[in-house]
Amino acid sequence: MILTSTDCLITLVYYAISLVLGYLLLTRIQTPADLFSASRTLPAWLCALAFATGLAAQEVLALGAAAARYGLSAAAFYSLGAIPGLLFAGRFIVPLLYASKARTLPEFLGLRFDTKTRTLLAAVFALATLVTAAASLALTARILHALHLFDGLFRAMDWPLQGIFLFTAAIPALVVLGYVLLGGLRAVIRNLALQLFVLIAGLLPVVFLGLKTIGGWPALLDSLAPSTLYPFATGSPSGLHLALAALALGLVLGVGYACTDFRLLQIPLAAKSTAAARQTPLLAVIPRLLLPALLILPGLIAIGLPTPRTTTFTREQNGAIFHETTVVRPEAEQGNGLVPALTDPATGKVLLAPAGQPILNYEMATPNLLAHVLPNGLLGLGLTALLAALMSSLALSLSAFAAVFTSDLYQPFLTRRSPSTPTPDAHLLAVGRWSAVAFTGLTIAAAWAALGAHNLAALLLLAFSALNAPLFATLLLVLFWKRATAHAAFAGLLAGAATALLHHSLTAVLHTYFSQWAQFFWTALSAFSVTLIVTIGASLFTPPRQLANPAKPR
Repeated sequence: MILTSTDCLITLVYYAISLVLGYLLLTRIQTPADLFSASRTLPAWLCALAFATGLAAQEVLALGAAAARYGLSAAAFYSLGAIPGLLFAGRFIVPLLYASKARTLPEFLGLRFDTKTRTLLAAVFALATLVTAAASLALTARILHALHLFDGLFRAMDWPLQGIFLFTAAIPALVVLGYVLLGGLRAVIRNLALQLFVLIAGLLPVVFLGLKTIGGWPALLDSLAPSTLYPFATGSPSGLHLALAALALGLVLGVGYACTDFRLLQIPLAAKSTAAARQTPLLAVIPRLLLPALLILPGLIAIGLPTPRTTTFTREQNGAIFHETTVVRPEAEQGNGLVPALTDPATGKVLLAPAGQPILNYEMATPNLLAHVLPNGLLGLGLTALLAALMSSLALSLSAFAAVFTSDLYQPFLTRRSPSTPTPDAHLLAVGRWSAVAFTGLTIAAAWAALGAHNLAALLLLAFSALNAPLFATLLLVLFWKRATAHAAFAGLLAGAATALLHHSLTAVLHTYFSQWAQFFWTALSAFSVTLIVTIGASLFTPPRQLANPAKPR
């Protein structure tokens, strides 16, 4: 499949609209509050659309891959993590965070505990955000490169094919940087609302044409083995392990992600009132209920369609015999359905598991189905949906990084150097914008360096396990146990992050889980549990401090 001028025009129009939305807001960016929190002026419905898109951006590839790997059990993963997390965030986390008047989540923990806890969380968040943004950018660019959609364009322009990765990575990143610098969080939220409709418009034809290609819902179910549709129903120890891992996903990563990831939580902080902020995740439940079919079904259809094979067709014409061979790439032929085998980026050879079977690249399930079923014109819309998902995630990361770096790392450093001299708003505004530029450059460079990594999705899960799971445990204690102390919270966060990294390193050598996903779910559950135990234990042996007034930031 080759992109036509119509397909490219659809993507270019989307890029142009994104930049225009940022440009129209340029005159409203006068202070750091305008850049980082839209001065808390946005309505609840707009923030809710943006919140739902921010969640879906991480799941376009992940849930398609989960459906191809775990069948309908992916719906259980989704339901465990999606709706309860939004309800819990709207009921407890967001109102408390908004009422504290903290600009960031690290600043909120600084108000509740102390400066060292704030600095630790800010530093870990900044590093994790850079890692996840780079991995997400590299993964999307590698997928677009694997689809060979831009080969025709590069050959027509006589550009080297090696530049496709830089093209597919740098262009979306620079567009995102452009509208963040122009319009700040206002532009991010407005673009996220637009991107939700782009995602629906791009993925709806994929599901409809995919079901039509496979013969409808009954044919889809008939094409999948029971072990593919319901892998947890095997009754084996591995099934039990995965069932418990699903619990970890739902309660720790799922609920914790919606409640602890500041990339998302910055959206309700831009709402115009406490009531609007509380309504943001609650209203986001509505579009979330409509998204599972668009996110999960593509993975099931991709694994259910026939696996491409190299075929030879023989025909006779005027006494001559002609052999026409359709050659399929080795990774596609050794895959399952439209899910290809994973290849070594350095050699191009198919990677094999210890038992000798090819390792499947499940992240390609949704993109391959998109390229397989969409005709030209609709293909451009589907490609734009994938790019919208990437840009949503990148825009949230960029905005959150700039806010945390400026508010929690840079400004406190200047305050310690000159306690009696307040930092001018113009200076902080410039620092926020330059930090966004630096973040974009570092993200593109890190994405280029990560291009050869075998499993970029695993890097994303590890970052979530090491940051979100310990932070969720800490926030639960903030909500429900006033006895937690500053030293204990600091020790708990450190212990949780160290446990995640240690568990991942040891289990990669000493123990083999049923799947890599199960490994990361157990990593998250271990980090969550250790953080709770260490924080509670250390709090009992350290003196409590008088809590700061949560309505008055320091």
